[in-house]
Amino acid sequence: MRLRLIAFLLCFTLLLAGCQTNSSGEGDEPIPVRLFEVTHSLFYAPQYVALELGFFKEEGLDVQLTTAFGGDKTMTALLSGEADIILVGTETTIYVAQQEASDLAINFAQLTQTDGTFLVSREPIENFQWEMLRGRVLLGQRKGGMPQMVSEYVQHVQGLVPHEDLEIIQNIDFANLGTAFISGTGEFAQLFEPVASKIELEGHGHVVASFGESSGNLPYTVYITKASMIEQNPTVVQQFTNAIYRAQIWVNEHSIEELAQVIQPAFPDIEQELLIKVLERYKNQGSWATDPIIDETEYHHLEEVMELAGELPKKVPYELIINTQFAKAAMEQGR
Repeated sequence: MRLRLIAFLLCFTLLLAGCQTNSSGEGDEPIPVRLFEVTHSLFYAPQYVALELGFFKEEGLDVQLTTAFGGDKTMTALLSGEADIILVGTETTIYVAQQEASDLAINFAQLTQTDGTFLVSREPIENFQWEMLRGRVLLGQRKGGMPQMVSEYVQHVQGLVPHEDLEIIQNIDFANLGTAFISGTGEFAQLFEPVASKIELEGHGHVVASFGESSGNLPYTVYITKASMIEQNPTVVQQFTNAIYRAQIWVNEHSIEELAQVIQPAFPDIEQELLIKVLERYKNQGSWATDPIIDETEYHHLEEVMELAGELPKKVPYELIINTQFAKAAMEQGR
């Protein structure tokens, strides 16, 4: 009787152990991952595809998304241990490396590859040239932020000297830029979507140029984690990257209408017409990376943009803060 009981308990234990394993070998319960995004934006559409279509869950992860509202807050969440992975610009990891942090912030997967802002004019301009900003007033972005650095880079390339050849207003909070422009501040404005398209649809302004198209490809928004996370939990980082790559493939293979339908739950306050207009604009200019690899050439272009804006006191080697092993493995698995 005792032997039977022991045998029964052993079988029951093995049965439980079998139930607790999943396809990734990590256990039946999905692993929680605290993901912080710099802002909640249609610019990050592939991320919401991964969430809404369950790609993270299928990889064995329970991704809990939080919006940090700002690059500094996003990076602080990672460094303080409040976040496991963050979505923000690569420039933030350069700043951390320059401070000689003991646990570096590592870029491991790219989501967007262009700037996401557009130039909005009060009046329609059929054949806009950047020279038209000379002597005008531009409602710009925060000093030191990537959008403003890209703006100044474009101005330099187009033969303009920022703050000398044009006035740039930078004392208005990000959330109020659209309202300020509508109320009469500035002759032009550098705005993110969906604000730019909404202003256009409502007849308050006209999108005349793209900062993303004019500045070229760079690791604009990427997934970042700490070096210690990569060392201690490489499987989680790989599973996360796999899900992002699956979402990137899905976005490339489906229509804008299908994309809008999938991510609509993440943006319930945006009407379908505006949603499609914004997504179409981003897809047409190639804003979304087609794979998660952070290209070295694009990284050096980012350095160029930062240097021209006076925000790069010291260069940081690509291989110190960029890790492409997870992106390459995800692509290999996805073939």
